[in-house]
Amino acid sequence: MKICTKCVLDERFPGIRFDADGQCSYCSSAKATQQHAAEKARLESRFTELLCEHRGSASYDCVVAYSGGKDSTYTLHLLRKKYGLKLLAFSFDNWFQSEMAARNIRTVLSNINVDHLTVTPRFETIKGIILASISNDMHSKKALTRASSICTSCISFIRFVGFRIAVEQVAPFLVFGMSPGQAPLATAIVKTNAPLIRITQDGFLNLLPEQFRDMLSPLFLQERHFQNPEIFPYSVNPLAFTDYDERRILRIAEGYGWKKPSDTDVNSTNCLLNAFANQVHIDRFGFNPYAYEIAEMVRIGYMTRKEGLDRLSQPLPAEQIKHVKRTLGIG
Repeated sequence: MKICTKCVLDERFPGIRFDADGQCSYCSSAKATQQHAAEKARLESRFTELLCEHRGSASYDCVVAYSGGKDSTYTLHLLRKKYGLKLLAFSFDNWFQSEMAARNIRTVLSNINVDHLTVTPRFETIKGIILASISNDMHSKKALTRASSICTSCISFIRFVGFRIAVEQVAPFLVFGMSPGQAPLATAIVKTNAPLIRITQDGFLNLLPEQFRDMLSPLFLQERHFQNPEIFPYSVNPLAFTDYDERRILRIAEGYGWKKPSDTDVNSTNCLLNAFANQVHIDRFGFNPYAYEIAEMVRIGYMTRKEGLDRLSQPLPAEQIKHVKRTLGIG
């Protein structure tokens, strides 16, 4: 099988082309390292400016999506220790949260000292949307080059629940702990607005079967939330413009009592559903949904090509996949 000589993408990846040297078209079109570094520095400076402008304007400076994974734990650390912000963390429980991740959430929060909410939709809703994500073409082909259909649905839940919390708290920032491979620099700092969020939220809800749309919509933004467009927050992915070193991130997370889960697959430190979602994606589309993220991490220099290829070659945990199927009633 033909694999890019620079990153980890292979010939199965949608739209890929290779030049005479074996380099893929995604690497050829990527920004040079110097350009990437300059853009990171500009974004970090911009974030600092925005903090000076908005810090202390509400009860919380940031609402932070907290999964209990290593990256979101590190994000809490950055916001609390480097920037000194007042935080409201929230976790989205999709009924497939790793037991070790649940313990990590409680342990880290007790040591980092921030307020916290947990949002748990009814199981019937989650199950229905997972099954719909498997069987229907809910998401665009472009979205599915970056993540599985199931993960894309979960991420959408988290985003709109987060926007509702941020708007109700009048918090100036809604922060996500996505890795640099998940969050391109263009999405690192985005000033959102009511029309944009209304359109994207309605677009997601309209993808769902009607009965699940009705169950889920009370957790999302309601009409009253759109009446004051001034209170919509900046969406921020700080790991996109922060130096990213996985070993250092793990050390810092462990300093708060975080322990690396042994009950998740190699590409997740919080979710039992991940392996099943990956298997569904591979069976349907022929490539690992983490390939794009890992390729970007290799391209930026946060992971070696060998590390990336090794991670993609790890077998998916069969027992974990069986457990998810049994829980969903499909196996």
